[in-house]
Amino acid sequence: MLVGGALTAIFVPQLVRSFDDEDGGHAFASRLITTISVILLALVAIGTILAPLLVRIYAPEFSNSGFENEFRLAVAFTRYCLPQIFFLGLFTMLGQVANARGSFAPLMWAPIANNVVVIAIFSVVLLQAPHLASGTITSSQTQVLGWGTTLGVVVQALILIPVVKRSGIHIRPKLGWQGLGKSFSLAGWTLVYVLISQLGYLVTVNISTSAAVRSAKEGVLTGVGYTPFSNAYLIMMLPYSIVTISIITALLPHMSRLAIDGKRDEVRDQLVRAIKMVGVITIPSSVAFIFFGPIITKVLFFGISNDDSTYIGYVLSALGIGLVFFSINLILIRGFNAFEDTRTQVLSILIINIIAVALSYLFLETLKTRWITVGLGAAFSISYIAGLFVTLALLKRHTGVMRFSDFSGQHFRLFAASVFSMAPLYLLSSYLDWVNGDSSKLEHLGQLFLIMLIAPIGYFFIARAMGVIEISVTSELVKTQFARATNKLRGSSSNPRE
Repeated sequence: MLVGGALTAIFVPQLVRSFDDEDGGHAFASRLITTISVILLALVAIGTILAPLLVRIYAPEFSNSGFENEFRLAVAFTRYCLPQIFFLGLFTMLGQVANARGSFAPLMWAPIANNVVVIAIFSVVLLQAPHLASGTITSSQTQVLGWGTTLGVVVQALILIPVVKRSGIHIRPKLGWQGLGKSFSLAGWTLVYVLISQLGYLVTVNISTSAAVRSAKEGVLTGVGYTPFSNAYLIMMLPYSIVTISIITALLPHMSRLAIDGKRDEVRDQLVRAIKMVGVITIPSSVAFIFFGPIITKVLFFGISNDDSTYIGYVLSALGIGLVFFSINLILIRGFNAFEDTRTQVLSILIINIIAVALSYLFLETLKTRWITVGLGAAFSISYIAGLFVTLALLKRHTGVMRFSDFSGQHFRLFAASVFSMAPLYLLSSYLDWVNGDSSKLEHLGQLFLIMLIAPIGYFFIARAMGVIEISVTSELVKTQFARATNKLRGSSSNPRE
């Protein structure tokens, strides 16, 4: 996934520039995709061979006595899932060609096909063996889960082939470095960026795994470790993936063209606009994760114990603090990419990871074992809060001064609207002890439904009353789409043959 994001960041500006070539960019896109595909296939081959070493690096505790099953499964799943690197890279490259040509929607709905495939495969396995565990899962079940996950990514990538054809770009296998020198020069710094991110991730995995082993030795039964961190992180990423990625992916080709034309003030305006648009969703999501993390995870992870699902919720609350800053940082990083500057952003991610790693080790030494994984979530959030100001300072060489105040006023109003709409529900949940009470799974679902019904309505009207323009724009957009749908229905009913 990191490779995919890196490819997006580097090559969209290059693709936009290539459309001015005599052939409309066909040769450049063909050479780029062919060369990247060969490199990714080599990475898959090397990773598959070195799978045991990778597991020992990321989860050294699994090499200890008593964790043989975990080590075996980790190696197997690594080998089954590593081919996804190739297909994620292919999906990203094809998607960015289509996006640069103005075909954005397929890039967003192709992952839905991936999810449908994976859900179907996992459902079949769970129906046959509803109580899978590391000590009971069979080799065939491991293969079905591993290869099934990879199949979803394969489908996601292949769907975009006809989309690219319709966009007017004809991709043919074409090896060669002609015209790719600048692209791969930029890629070198991006690989450094990815490496730094992976080192930070490695620390998180090692510390959380150590916490799990330590808790097991202490007789702590609650699921402390990497699994609750990973599950909480996936939930936190949901609004980020749906909103932040979608908006900035759609804007990147346009910003790249503005940067090529030397219109840096307009690039800055586009970045601020994107930050404000994203904040409409990420800010209430962040507040919801902080207030209702355990309630959310009790509903989503209904197949595990209450203590385990509650703990994931605490980690989600810690991660939720940094959601807004994490999203803004990505948008600003894409600003560097629009100007084809991959070197400066390395300094930003380096500082962010130094802060995260330092805090992670601090929490490992100072927190009780039970709270170490929650501390990792807090370390993530604090690092991106600090990183926001670092990235803003670094970006000014391209866009001119971009101040925190350019969007903080709007963000504060959105935060206030979120708190005012959710605080009464939080107080109610605390008074009725929804988190630690003896509520059934169905009751937790009802509680979450009540929150999701009332909070968005309150948030919308409070934010609108506070004069948040983006809320009004969204409201008008919904009204327009509703009116169009109504007119279509009326037209269809008046002419049954249509």
